[in-house]
Amino acid sequence: MEETKLTLQNPPIIEAVLDIDCDLPPGLQLSAIESAAKECFDDRYPKFRTQFVQEHQITAPTSGSEPTVSIRQGVRAFQFLQDDERQLVQVSETGFSFNRLAPYTDLDDYLPEIERSWHLYLNLCKPVKVIMIRLRYINRILLPLTAGKVELDDYFKVAPRLADEDNLGFIKFLSQYAAIEINTGNQVNSVLASQPAQGDTLPIIFDNGVLALDPGEPDEWDWILGKIQSLRDLKNRIFKNTVTEQCLNLFQQP
Repeated sequence: MEETKLTLQNPPIIEAVLDIDCDLPPGLQLSAIESAAKECFDDRYPKFRTQFVQEHQITAPTSGSEPTVSIRQGVRAFQFLQDDERQLVQVSETGFSFNRLAPYTDLDDYLPEIERSWHLYLNLCKPVKVIMIRLRYINRILLPLTAGKVELDDYFKVAPRLADEDNLGFIKFLSQYAAIEINTGNQVNSVLASQPAQGDTLPIIFDNGVLALDPGEPDEWDWILGKIQSLRDLKNRIFKNTVTEQCLNLFQQP
């Protein structure tokens, strides 16, 4: 299949995320590898954050006794950020993540750093199996308002509909679907949601997520790269088949 290209001068992407979920070695505790993790990523990601998870368990009382509450807290993830906090690598209890905030250029620009960081993660955590790869692009599209109104069909091929479009007008909307690509088994999760109007624009969040559930070997980067490229192609096709040419023209302006 020929790859679907999507080149925009001013892309509406506010965050792009690559997740590679893994089966990790039994007994691996993130807290035990904190120092080693810092040594791995500190040179390019000098800022460090820890995410914690806290679980509360309530045991039902027996006759004549009070209920008991137990609390367990553990490390959920380590985040390593660049100085401007626009790019980060995450090591979590489920795997590896690479996040890029706006300004975003092109996935090809970030792939060398993703590969480098992935190999550092391999040496650090020694994952047993890759179980899922996900690409998620969060777009914020500013639609121009005319007299406080906008025709959604001018900008979206896949747009929400009202039951009585002659007598009803949207206050807000949330439209979501999940689907599977027949030929590859890759999955799609697409969300369109409105935000409150800002001046003469209506912000729309287009959350465009795609994922592959095929298991693979962690040290086979070419296989991982092939999955990423397949997901990017699907993501681009979903984007181009969701927005109209008029909408695309919004992103060609400097």
